[in-house]
Formats: sequence, structure tokens, C-alpha cells
Amino acid sequence: MAALPHPLSALSIEETNIARDVVVESHPGSLLTFRQIFLREPPKTEVVAFLEVEHSGGLAAETPRPQRLSQVLYDVVGPSKVPEYHESVVDLRKNKVVHHEVVSSKFQAGLTMEEFEDLINACKKSLLFQAKLAELQLPEGFDIVIEPWPYGAADPEDGETRFFQGLIFAQDTRNGNPDSNFYPYPLPLIPIMDARKKEIVRIDEPATGGKGDGLREKTHDKGIIDHCKASEYVPELLPGGPRTDLKPLAVVQPDGPSFTVEDGNLVKWQKWSMRLTFNPREGAVLHDVRFDDRNVFYRLSMSEMYFNGVLTNAQGTAYELGNAVCMHEQDDGVGWKHLNWRTNRSVVARRRELVIQFSITLANYDYIFAFKFDQAAGVTVEARATGIVSVVNIDPGKATDYGTIVSPGALAQNHQHLFCVRVDAAIDGHANRVVQEESLPVQMDSVSNPKGNLYEVRKTPIITSIGLDARPDRNRVFKIQNQSKINPVTGNPVAYKIVPPPSQLLLASPKSTQFRRASFASHHFWVTKYRDDELYAAGPRPLQARLEVGGITDAAARDERVLDEDIVIWSVFGLTHNPRSEDWPVMYVAPFSSPYSVSPPFPPSQSPFSNFLS
Repeated sequence: MAALPHPLSALSIEETNIARDVVVESHPGSLLTFRQIFLREPPKTEVVAFLEVEHSGGLAAETPRPQRLSQVLYDVVGPSKVPEYHESVVDLRKNKVVHHEVVSSKFQAGLTMEEFEDLINACKKSLLFQAKLAELQLPEGFDIVIEPWPYGAADPEDGETRFFQGLIFAQDTRNGNPDSNFYPYPLPLIPIMDARKKEIVRIDEPATGGKGDGLREKTHDKGIIDHCKASEYVPELLPGGPRTDLKPLAVVQPDGPSFTVEDGNLVKWQKWSMRLTFNPREGAVLHDVRFDDRNVFYRLSMSEMYFNGVLTNAQGTAYELGNAVCMHEQDDGVGWKHLNWRTNRSVVARRRELVIQFSITLANYDYIFAFKFDQAAGVTVEARATGIVSVVNIDPGKATDYGTIVSPGALAQNHQHLFCVRVDAAIDGHANRVVQEESLPVQMDSVSNPKGNLYEVRKTPIITSIGLDARPDRNRVFKIQNQSKINPVTGNPVAYKIVPPPSQLLLASPKSTQFRRASFASHHFWVTKYRDDELYAAGPRPLQARLEVGGITDAAARDERVLDEDIVIWSVFGLTHNPRSEDWPVMYVAPFSSPYSVSPPFPPSQSPFSNFLS
């Protein structure tokens, strides 16, 4: 039995290659290009039954095992040589395809790194692109850098074409350092590639003017980067070298970390335990999250973050991804403190966290995501934005309302970063409800509020699936409750409290394509009823979509009952980034988070605070 993989473990290299081989055999004589191969999680009902036996200590050879499935995403190239996108599910115990779908051409597959290489090669071959480049006069010693980007959404007249685009920069090669920063030298050319033909079909030319110049006019000189200025960030290219005024700061654990990893992916730390996996779309995913052996979350993940091409290559061959997720403990200051002023004795305990962290680089930007677990049964999901702000060329002496000039000739556009955390709640079981709690003023009267200092804590159960918003003016919080489990001290149902960050939501017009393809970002907080495989805020196939299909808004629109049901919580938060000069050349990290904490407290015999002093 020890050789059988846990149902909440990621696919092994061997399993991934088996899934590839099964799919290849199902398409005899066809050319296949693989996009992703990863674990398709078994039906939740099967896993929950298995976990109940596991946590009771009753696992045996005859214990029923959930299905072991692989999700395989790939293209089939037929006689027309136009790739056709397919999705298959492989049963890894039976070595057979149990589900197969030829995806409608109105949907696009997720991108791969190979397609980025296709764009670079297409630009090199394009006479149109070379002609546009020739119109610009670059100084001696500057080479072109092509930065591939996904394409937002094709215009209706483009049909169902799959596009990719490139942002173009010039790099000063005279210092001989390949890491010399090219972002200070943006060029006003955006080549657009038809991904199926692997050809550049047009060149967009963004305007470089300022206020009053319009959005389409060409106002720049031929010496397009003559007014731009170098902005280096790698230490060896800094004019004065790196700073030397800081003394070493060492963080050491001479006896090793306090966490353990067992059975491949079972993490234990203090009273926490969880299964940690990694997949190419969400990054780190946590399953079966428990505190003091009490069920807290079935699944916790960042929705809508791609990690494409990191687990398999185009031939479907799996390879080991090193250091995809890091895990460490860290000190976070004071955990709790009290001074008895009568005796002048102060008792203080440090706050320690277990951090499970992963990062992704999307062209110029870098994002760092972390799940932070504390000793008081609290969880914080944190996103940090850093990297280099996206810039376009702007004429010398011009100003604009669309962004901030962060370096001569480099305009950083105003923009937003929006994220969604998916919380598959399981507070002491899988029948949960969400209660909206607000603290509201009460009108002054001579009987119940004679001094006018009373306020009401109003609790409103959420009955059906819905999207809701943060209201800091009302101290609005949400509690995921289990009505069948009562805290013996407070008499209230046990619960986890979620404080939705009151960050700005999507600013695009509701009539715009941007809004319609990301309507999940129209609310801070969503409650939906659980369905297997409903994992992604913007739906399963968001690339180049014109509408959000199969995402949160569709799930909420089902108007299903979510009171004392198996429910999913979606927390949307982010950053409206109006750049400043201090963000250049590399943006100082901007953290923003979504906190989850236990409320009301555990009974005294199970107090999480005992962790501090034990």
C-alpha cells in the first residue's frame, strides 16, 4: 500500500509520461503537441471518504482509493496543418482515455513558452516588421529585444484567430553585459502574430505624443531613443556600485526548521497539517488543511496564475521542476504581550509564521505569492508585486494623463493588478454557511441607547450564491460557520472570519471587453456552491476570451442554495498602480493580502495560544 500515491499528491514523472503515451496511442498517425499534463483531482466525495478513513487511522490495503486521473491538454495537427485543441482525461490505473473533448474553436488554449519563441522567430522573418524597424534610427551599439506577450482579445472582425503580440525595446550592448536593462528604451512598434500561421500579420504603432496629440498620430522623431537614458539595476552595472552601509543580518535555525514533510507532500508545523502540491496553472495548492486535527479547508489556492511549460515539454515528456515552491519559518514581531503594571512584569511571545511561497515572472513584472500560517490558527494569503513597470515611448517634453514618466522617454502606464483566492471551506466538516457581519450605529433613545454609544452587530446569513463587496465603513466581515458545531464558551457556531481587502475593483467600463472577460473582478467576495472542476475565477479557458465563460459570475448566476451546504469562497483583491518615479528602474515590492482568521476562539482546552508557550 505504501507504493500507492496519495490521492492529493501531484503526478509523478512516471505518471505524467504514462498519460502522454496513452493519449498518443489514442491518436494513431497524428502529430501531437502537448501543452500541459497535470493531476485531475478526483471527485471530492471520493476524496472526503478516503480522508475520513485516513484520519481515523483505519487505512488498509482494501480501503477504496479515489480515481487517479490525469488532465492532458494538447493540439492535434491534421492534414490542414491547423492545430486543433483537445482535452483528454486519462485513467492512470486503467491506462485509458476516459474523457475526450475537441474544444470549440471559439475558445483558446493556454499559452506555451514555445509559442513565445514562435513570435520571436516570426518577427525575425517578417519583412513588414523589418521595414518598420528600418524607419527608426537606433544609435550605434543598440540591438532589438522582442518581449512576447499574450493578446488580450481579438476584435470581432478578426474571427477566431489566435494572436500573440510583442513589445519591442532596444538594448545597449556596448557594456557587454547581457543583463543590461533594455526597458528604458521602448520602441513604438507592436508586432501581432497569427499563431496558427506563425506569421506577423500587422504592426500596431502606439502614439508617442502627450496631451492634445491624439491616440494615433505619429509625433516622434526618427531618432526614437535619442532622448532616453540608461537605468541599470544589476549590481555590477550600477554607477556607484551596490550600497555598502548595511551590516550583515543573519537569520539562522541551528537546530533546523520546526516543520516536517512526510509521505512526499504532507506538511506538519505546530498544530497545522496540509498536503502541498504544485500544478502548472495555479502554482502551489494546499489540500486537506487542518488545525489541531480539525478540518479547516479542503483546498486553498490562487486562482488565475499560469505557470505554463514548466512540467512538460511540447512532446509531453515530463521533467523535474526544481525549487518551484519554497517553505520556511519566519519571525513576524510580537505575537502577544501584556504588562501587569502592578508588578511591572511583562510577558511577551514572538509571532512565528510558516510561509509557503512561490513566484512567477510575467515579462517585466514579478509576482510573489505566499500562504502564511500562524500559531493562532490564522491564515493570510499574500501577493507581492515587484519587477519593472511596463513602459512605452513618449516624446521629449510631453506630458500625459495616462501614466507617469519614470525615465526620460519612458512612460509607465496606469494599470491594475487583480487576483482571486479560491477557498474551498470545510470548517469542522463540509456543510458550512457564510454570515455577513456588520457593526452599525443605533439611533439614540432614552430606553435602549440613552447615551448614544450603542452599536449593533448585524448578522445576515447568505442564502444563495452571490457576489458581495467590502465595506470598511460598516466593518463588514464574513464568517464561514458550521452550525452543527458550537463553541462551548461563546455559545456561537465555530467559524473562520474573512476580512475582504477593500481594494479597488476593475475600473474598465462594464461595456468593455476587458470587463466582460474578467467580470469576476466586479466584486470583492463571492459565495458559490461547490462543483467538481470549477476551479478558476475567469473560467477554464480565459486566454483571448471576449466573455468570462464558466467562471465565478456563471457559478453565482445559478442562484443555488449555499446555506449549510458544501460551498466555495472567492476573495478578489489587488492593486491599482499609478506609477511613481520611485518605482524605477525596479519597483519596490508592494504587498497586499487577504486574511482568514479563526473566530470565535477555540475552547480554552484547545486554545491556539497554548502554542506560544508550549
